[in-house]
Amino acid sequence: MTGTLGRALLLENIHPSAVEVLRGAGFEVEQRPGSLAPDDLADALQGVTLLGIRSNTTVTAEVIAKAGDLAAIGCFCIGTNQVDLAAATDTAVPVFNAPYSNSRSVVELVIGEIIALSRRLTVKNQAMHNGVWDKSAGGSYEVRGRTLGIVGYGNIGTQLANVAEALGMRVVFFDIADRPIHGNARRMSSLDQLLETADVVSLHVDGRPGNAGMFGDQQLAKMKPGAIFINASRGMVVDDSALRDHLLAGHLGGAALDVFPVEPKAQGDSFESVLRGLENVILTPHIAASTKEAQEEIGWFVAGKLLNYVRSGDTSLSVNFPRVQLPAQTSAQRLSYLHHNVPGVLAELNSVVSAVGLNIEAQALSTTGQLGYVLTDFDSRPSEELIQRIAALPHTITARLIGEVGNEAGARSRSGRS
Repeated sequence: MTGTLGRALLLENIHPSAVEVLRGAGFEVEQRPGSLAPDDLADALQGVTLLGIRSNTTVTAEVIAKAGDLAAIGCFCIGTNQVDLAAATDTAVPVFNAPYSNSRSVVELVIGEIIALSRRLTVKNQAMHNGVWDKSAGGSYEVRGRTLGIVGYGNIGTQLANVAEALGMRVVFFDIADRPIHGNARRMSSLDQLLETADVVSLHVDGRPGNAGMFGDQQLAKMKPGAIFINASRGMVVDDSALRDHLLAGHLGGAALDVFPVEPKAQGDSFESVLRGLENVILTPHIAASTKEAQEEIGWFVAGKLLNYVRSGDTSLSVNFPRVQLPAQTSAQRLSYLHHNVPGVLAELNSVVSAVGLNIEAQALSTTGQLGYVLTDFDSRPSEELIQRIAALPHTITARLIGEVGNEAGARSRSGRS
């Protein structure tokens, strides 16, 4: 629309803080409360520059292919497996998420579940509601002195370790990456070692395909008798039927799950799980990050990343683009240039620029896999002819002239992509 940076579509009740950021910058923002099926989403994206989603919207390759005006996607959550990242990359659409903003909210939920299950609060609560007064201490433990095993020692895992230690718990962790140790936590050499050591096992792994089904009967069988199991990571990581078997057999003392292999798409839809009805199991509807504080922070953070990309070409924290950031523009004119990652591309770009006598004030390049991304600041505005010459270079994916700060984004030129 004339006078705006473009249109933004925000689905799934994204926090108003995102709306405030985007509207304040000049975007026309449309909000919808729920997710959209792929065909409906493809229709809704016509003329849309920015898409904001949470975990229930699936952005397929077909949807991306039909969204000719889409410049970027924001996942207002941690996970991005609901987006076809390969298709987004192939069509020069960066994807951003919020890897840090909801960590505290997830940690607090997990800590609450550890205490509730250790004290058998679910069982005591149900007995009271049934009119039974059971004041026994059987099966109830303090968390102080017990060992928490964290599988996945990233942003959430490390924060969980710090809070658990403050409660007097011992912490052990296992991660395939070489993570720095916080506090008095101990690194385990294998997942099996962790399972044999921990009184509570809490999963905090990502949604990469290799993690699907990583926790099944074999892993559960190696946990200590009476141990507690918690999954606030991804539903596809755990075999819930095997978990049910170990709970019913009395091998495990309790479990808490916030994520499931199949989750309802809309508020109020029916929820099915083999774990329903078990008194020592806490089931929550994917709400680990659903606090007002986390959602406000996520809204502000992801909207800011989308806005920075449109206005300055900044791809820092993009999950599928090389990450490049230049200092804020002053009087310079900026070009963003996405290209296939082959030798000599930067020399080709600068040769074309040099041939017209344009001076480069600043430049930054980064490459990831098959992609390279360059931001270049010029001392004066490049001609449209120069932009077209750059777009015609053999390894160009996109060449986008970014207007001065506060102005709308320049036109995007695309050449062949392989």
